[in-house]
Amino acid sequence: MTTHRINGLYAITPDEIDTSRLQCLVEAALQGGASAIQYRNKSASPQLRFNQATGLLAICRSHGVPLIINDHLDLCLEVDAEGLHVGSEDYAVDELAQIRARLGSKKILGVSCYNRFDLAEQASAQGANYVAFGSCFASGTKPAAVNAPLNLFGRARDTLSIPAVAIGGITVDNAPQVINAGADAIAVIGALFSASDISGTARQFSQLFYR
Repeated sequence: MTTHRINGLYAITPDEIDTSRLQCLVEAALQGGASAIQYRNKSASPQLRFNQATGLLAICRSHGVPLIINDHLDLCLEVDAEGLHVGSEDYAVDELAQIRARLGSKKILGVSCYNRFDLAEQASAQGANYVAFGSCFASGTKPAAVNAPLNLFGRARDTLSIPAVAIGGITVDNAPQVINAGADAIAVIGALFSASDISGTARQFSQLFYR
């Protein structure tokens, strides 16, 4: 199985058409201690996604950090990224076993479970390496997202054998709430990549796990 276990700061890329700028943003996050990067670009063309994923993969590997592709299984396999993240809007839960089979045992498979613990149990049973719950707080990226109660993380810690990731509206100020609730990792977009000092902000997020 994969040797990467998702924990700490899990940085998710913003939609950025400028590949060079995107690489600089991710490099800064990695220098600050991000332990995983998810490449997510909902507006990019297939060619741009390929170019950006390829460039980010080289940067992530230079830091020994996994690159996880959001949604696009074929892209994940084409560039040989370390993992894939999917949600129920991308694939039905009963398709996860097929996705796991295509990925093979060495790649990471993460699944968005929103506010539903039953989805997390199904995902775990079908080979997911981590589950994500959210939105934990009001999210600028997904303002209409359902609210996920923080007690989901305690349930996951007590009953699942895989990490649980918190996502949605997470800032340096409110991140301790989800970490104390039992989240193994925090997925951050806006509060990280819109910061004036990305490396410093990443460091602040990462250090929350060592207090």
